[in-house]
Amino acid sequence: MEWTTEDQAALRRAKTLLEHPSVAMRIANTVGVPIEKVLASLPEGAAVAVRGATTKAMHAALHAATSMMDDRPRVSADRLHMLAAAASGAAGGAFGIAALAAELPVSTTIMLRSIADIARSEGHSIVAPEVKLRCLEVFALGGPGHGDDAAESGYFAVRAALARAITEAAEYLAIRGISGEAGPAVVGLVTKIAARFGIPVTEKLMAQSVPIIGAAGGAAINVLFIRHFQDVARGHFTVLRLEGKYGTAAVAAAYRSTRAPNR
Repeated sequence: MEWTTEDQAALRRAKTLLEHPSVAMRIANTVGVPIEKVLASLPEGAAVAVRGATTKAMHAALHAATSMMDDRPRVSADRLHMLAAAASGAAGGAFGIAALAAELPVSTTIMLRSIADIARSEGHSIVAPEVKLRCLEVFALGGPGHGDDAAESGYFAVRAALARAITEAAEYLAIRGISGEAGPAVVGLVTKIAARFGIPVTEKLMAQSVPIIGAAGGAAINVLFIRHFQDVARGHFTVLRLEGKYGTAAVAAAYRSTRAPNR
């Protein structure tokens, strides 16, 4: 099928959104402190604690974020979700890493709700099990973070690594419905995504724990954080929409040959 000019432009824009600066770079520019210096102050065992909290937060958010949404297409409410994330981040900035257990489930649910809203705006059915899981997948597509191998963090590379797990989890949810969210296939997928999402979450939390940040700075970092994943979601669901029209192989080939415009 011949590509339309509009779809070619959409793919270029999607590539720009997906090949963005990492969360670490954006946070470093906001805080004014190199992220490596912030991470050096990480207490022993904190990374493990963050990963555990991230996994629990994603499980809690999976159903809560989309339970009251319908399928009617509409423009996504990105700004409204950013304001909600700012309020959540203010608490994180005020109380630092001690607020992790309370703040992370809230901010993760807000972000997943925003991601699902963007998926819907791109024409995807957010009641479909696979689309819900594709929303979760966005957290793994957040771009290379501290210590990531660039060869393993490219957009299509991450999708390929998660493809089988998403298919199995979607099939499980299709059969079991809501009760399937605690099933082994879904738990396994969430654990894989959380392992990647835990990296930027750690970077965000450590930046919020910098003494000079405070509530206002915490809110600013959370806005930066949600905008980052909103960009990823917009690019991701644009690519998926085009794959539905032109086929996965054709879109992947066009993506790799497309030169993304500067942002």
